[in-house]
Amino acid sequence: MIKDYGAIALCILTAYVIAIAASVEGVIFYGLPVILFCAVVSFVTHWIIAVPSLITSSEKYFDFTGMIATLLVVSASIFALLSSGEEASIRAVVVATFVSVWTLRLGIFLYKRIVKAGEDRRFRDIKKSLPKFLMTWTLSALWVFLTTVNAITIIALNPLEPVGVFFVLGTVLWLLGFGFEVVADRQKKHFSEQPENIDRFISHGLWSVSRHPNYFGEIILWTGIAIISLPFLSSWQFVSLVSPLFVFLLLTKISGLPFLEEKAEKKWGKDKAYVEYKNKTPILIPFFGKRH
Repeated sequence: MIKDYGAIALCILTAYVIAIAASVEGVIFYGLPVILFCAVVSFVTHWIIAVPSLITSSEKYFDFTGMIATLLVVSASIFALLSSGEEASIRAVVVATFVSVWTLRLGIFLYKRIVKAGEDRRFRDIKKSLPKFLMTWTLSALWVFLTTVNAITIIALNPLEPVGVFFVLGTVLWLLGFGFEVVADRQKKHFSEQPENIDRFISHGLWSVSRHPNYFGEIILWTGIAIISLPFLSSWQFVSLVSPLFVFLLLTKISGLPFLEEKAEKKWGKDKAYVEYKNKTPILIPFFGKRH
């Protein structure tokens, strides 16, 4: 219990420190630096929706809450910009649109998946402990903030300079990453819906060039937004680049690849076809990188 409450406090402290470090001078909203205000929005949104979820011991709206929080964070940053009397720059509009489209697509996709499955198996043990359940929702709030802080920073900076090579390169990378993620998810969804594919692994389409093409796309799209922001960050604002780094570490070292690779190994580790697929297909970057 103490460990869980300590984790909650650490989440809040982490968000506060990063929000203050990335703050844009003079950009205040309701008496708070706008980036700190966005962090508050993420945590409060999660805690409000967590209440009925805690009462009913349901994780059904967990991923959906992340989507709502992300939309509110982006909306708050844009509203703060417009309420200051400034005209939104093309970079602010494009970045806000990118993040909104990404979270709507992913949030709806994940919500439909959990409705179909009936439960999120990750929560089987978590639901048994109230502090642990609350800590998980708080972690999600931190996840939303860390993932979007770079985008929020570029919106707050609102650079009005003409678009240049960084904007074009970042936009192309985002479109590439988003496309990779969407196509990979659809291919796997279609594959898993076929009765003959029950308990089989997918190895065609994008999944033939990467064992986790959806994660590759996710990392690439956030890198694209970071590249758009690079020419305009200064001093401690570079801390906002934690966004693509956080996504990369989360997916490759914490809850993404390690969990799925271990799960696949337990399920198909003795299957010769899977062993062959694993040996010839890169774990993340298509056509490149370590196979194992």
